[in-house]
Amino acid sequence: MTFAWTIVALVGVLAICWRFLGAYMVAVFEGRTRWLAFVERPVYRLLKVDTRTEQSWQRYATSVIMFSGVALLFGYLIFRLQGHLPLNPQHFPAVRSDTAWNTVVSFVTNTNWQSYAGETTMSYLSQMGVLALQNFLSASVGIAVAVALIRGFSRKGSKTIGNFWVDFVRTTLYVLLPIAFVAAMIFIAQGALQTFAGPAEVYNTLTGATQTLPRGPIASQEVIKQLGTNGGGFFNANGAGPFENPTGLTNFLSIVLILCIPVALTYTFGKMVLSIRQGVAILAVMGILFGGWLAMATVAEGQGNPAVAAAGVTHQPEGNMEGKETRFGTASSTLYNITATQTSTGSVNSAADSYTPMGGFAMLTGMMLGEVSPGGVGTGLYSMLLFAVITVFIGGLMVGRTPEYLGKKIQAREVKLAALGVLVMPITVLVLTAIATAVGAGRAGPLNAGPHGFSEILYAYTSQTNNNGSGFGGLSANTPFYNITGSIALLLGRFAIIIPVLALAGSLAAKQVVPASRGTFRTDKPMFVILLTGVVLIIGGLTFFPAVSLGPIVEHFSHGKLF
Repeated sequence: MTFAWTIVALVGVLAICWRFLGAYMVAVFEGRTRWLAFVERPVYRLLKVDTRTEQSWQRYATSVIMFSGVALLFGYLIFRLQGHLPLNPQHFPAVRSDTAWNTVVSFVTNTNWQSYAGETTMSYLSQMGVLALQNFLSASVGIAVAVALIRGFSRKGSKTIGNFWVDFVRTTLYVLLPIAFVAAMIFIAQGALQTFAGPAEVYNTLTGATQTLPRGPIASQEVIKQLGTNGGGFFNANGAGPFENPTGLTNFLSIVLILCIPVALTYTFGKMVLSIRQGVAILAVMGILFGGWLAMATVAEGQGNPAVAAAGVTHQPEGNMEGKETRFGTASSTLYNITATQTSTGSVNSAADSYTPMGGFAMLTGMMLGEVSPGGVGTGLYSMLLFAVITVFIGGLMVGRTPEYLGKKIQAREVKLAALGVLVMPITVLVLTAIATAVGAGRAGPLNAGPHGFSEILYAYTSQTNNNGSGFGGLSANTPFYNITGSIALLLGRFAIIIPVLALAGSLAAKQVVPASRGTFRTDKPMFVILLTGVVLIIGGLTFFPAVSLGPIVEHFSHGKLF
């Protein structure tokens, strides 16, 4: 399949997901889909949850924090006791304390940043009982928060925004589990590994050496890492390895799984606020940004590697194949990696550190937009809605009237909460990057000098704060300094945004709907799409341009001499 036909097929499949998966999620969150009620009801009894009782935004946020705190403790204990627990055929010892903490924080925050090689560090129990489990649970938390914000827009005069435990359970049971089960069957049929047999010893008849091939329950973890926009792989090679991503079909399905829920949630949003056009407007902005960054990266990688050209190899007919799988080629690899960095997934099927300066620029700056194009499951929608609130505020200033969005007046409290949610990420990234470049422990991490080494540090904190998890690959990040500072980025990037989002949901739900008038700024028209796109670009550009100028931009103009 050519790249053009791949894009056509991807758009077609996502259009189907947008309409039907989006509508299905509306039914799920409105309680009209109960085909797994026989499983759902015992879970509520175990949690002692009354499904008829809703929560204020404060109680909803408290539930999110409490659940995440328990998950952190549980995962950390599993990692630290790994050497004494079952399902450890390779007899791996306990995970080092700082690595264990960084890893569990990473997976609970839906980031899945990995500063270690999974196949040589984690037992089957750790892979399944912490990493794969959190791939489901952290994704469910993100979707639940997004649905709570949608209710904030759709309700009027309400003191509640839903029940976290109900939203969380329904997301897991009705959305993530069924899709992941079907996708896992396809991956297994295509050759992805799924076994408890332990590593395989293979004798090489050419060299006379015996090679140990790690194996494990891989397919089941692979699909939810994509579907939940998680990204952490069983293997260090992630989606580049045939045990995780065996064929072109699984490669294409991985991209579909990454994008389907973030795209479909825009339909869910439109349906729940009683205006599909509002959801289409949000989707249009996401599509414009995604398409622009994909085009940028595809062109950059298609022109070949400037460092290779500087070494005298001027003929690169396939483009920059350095660090890429020959099974997938340049264009498909670029599509995969841009998809993963424009969402909060972070899985890769090629080495980001080997991309051209502008190819790396595309992956880096795609995250710097705030993971909104289309962003992660839940996180993409609620992050874009924060930008939408800021956009209508700016629009209101232009015409000299109180801004409104979906019939709700946007006043000082709402603007402050939206601004806080938007600015947490860039402030965290820039402060931690500055610290890392100023201290010896931070400067010891990059394996490259000059602009590329700076890009590796900047990319790491951008990835972690945006709950993405991808890495440039040239940073020695499994050190106490990077594990501890990375954990700060992970926690702030998740919960310092979720809390303002839920506070905004509570504030909006309590408001009454203001009837539209001739002076109302229409937010379902092309003008709003253009303005919202501009606001996202301006905020990201003004905030990060000085930093990226020191990294990929100066590297690009060096024509590979500093690569």
